Amino acid sequence: MISSILRGALASIVVAVVAVVPLPAPAQETAQNVPDDFTGIVERMTPAVVAITARRPVEQRSLQEAIPRPFMMPRRPDRRTPREGAALGSGFIISEEGHVVTNNHVIENANEIEVLMSDGTTKTAELIGADPATDLAVLKIDAPEDVTTAQWGDSEAIQPGAWTIAIGSPFGLGGTVTVGVLSAHSRDIRTGPYDNYLQTDASINRGNSGGPLFNAAGEVIGVNTAIFSPIGANIGIGFAVPSEVARDVASQLIETGVVERGFIGVTLQPVTDAMARALDLDSARGALVAEVEPDSPAAEVGLQPGDVVLALDGAEIEDPRELSRAVAERDPGETANLTIHRDGEEVEVELTLGSRDTPQVTADAGRGGDEQADRMGVAITELPALVRRELDLEGNIGVMVRQVEPGSPASEAGIQPGDVILEAGGEPTRETADLANAWEEAVEEDRPLLLRITRDQSPLFVAVETG
Repeated sequence: MISSILRGALASIVVAVVAVVPLPAPAQETAQNVPDDFTGIVERMTPAVVAITARRPVEQRSLQEAIPRPFMMPRRPDRRTPREGAALGSGFIISEEGHVVTNNHVIENANEIEVLMSDGTTKTAELIGADPATDLAVLKIDAPEDVTTAQWGDSEAIQPGAWTIAIGSPFGLGGTVTVGVLSAHSRDIRTGPYDNYLQTDASINRGNSGGPLFNAAGEVIGVNTAIFSPIGANIGIGFAVPSEVARDVASQLIETGVVERGFIGVTLQPVTDAMARALDLDSARGALVAEVEPDSPAAEVGLQPGDVVLALDGAEIEDPRELSRAVAERDPGETANLTIHRDGEEVEVELTLGSRDTPQVTADAGRGGDEQADRMGVAITELPALVRRELDLEGNIGVMVRQVEPGSPASEAGIQPGDVILEAGGEPTRETADLANAWEEAVEEDRPLLLRITRDQSPLFVAVETG
């Protein structure tokens, strides 16, 4: 609801004194001009907005599985047939070459992606790359010569209270326009280490995911991604990835298919008032180092648990989230200077940033790196120390599945992101090479590869076909 405030003026007439008292000048509009309506923006930008349908296989439960276990009869052979589901979302075209930005969760694990243009034509889309860490993805379509493209705006410049316009396909209703204001910057909704969302009260619902959030100039200042709602529908609290983040991620995905982030190799936690007093800090600020990963850039320069990072290259760090984002925005190989509080004193530490091993999805997902391992269709990474402690694993055993290629042998076997592979072919799995060697041996012997994994802290075996 858009409300207006009518301002009145109080005039006083004094007979005895003839004087003109100047009234205060009205406040100047500094954020943006207020349009009479949004028809011009909608007419101009709607052709750049698309609806997306992503088809993916879904598991169909049999009737006997649906019956509560106390009333279960002996199981009969499983006669389920594969079933296909569809995810609906939105997106917007950013280049004349036909690059489309959307959310990763809209197209994740899709076998087929279709894009519905504003003129009603449908085009098949190719996945260029995706970044689950920011929930962004880039597609590519065969764009017409007169394609309309959306332009990036400055998400840092827009202030709370400024107009925002969302265009998308909520519940499959294409070309839907909703209007509101920017509610807040830098929202952390606990979806990942790089949370930095814009909050808006422009109505966002299921199907709006991946669509653009415009400012009053018709520029994209965010990618609509999530809502907060106890009822599953809009209640006026929606979140969008800022254009300052989305523009960089989209650019990297188009150029290389992956997103590179700086990495120092520490587990961080906030500094509370009690911790500040215990550490002899003047206030509760900075990022407390809880753990240092072995062989990481932080370990190489001697960072220790109990250190508090106060600044990065002279810029003050208020909390762990700010440090994580600041480091991630740097390129691997860059030099960074950290101001550290240690034993009541401040010390300067210089280190070279490593590369953050975050899950990536590309058009050739799972095919980079070791050839034999990647034919299996998984991308893996080292097991985070926190997960290792929770699972009580020793001897560096275990690697984590970060991504599974749709239609790959691993996908067909039911391997899921987040699974921890403990053994492959009866041998402990400590690194990529262990899995690659076990896969190659199974291929040569023309037999399935037996994996021992743990999922949700429950152990199980999975056989992956090699033929």
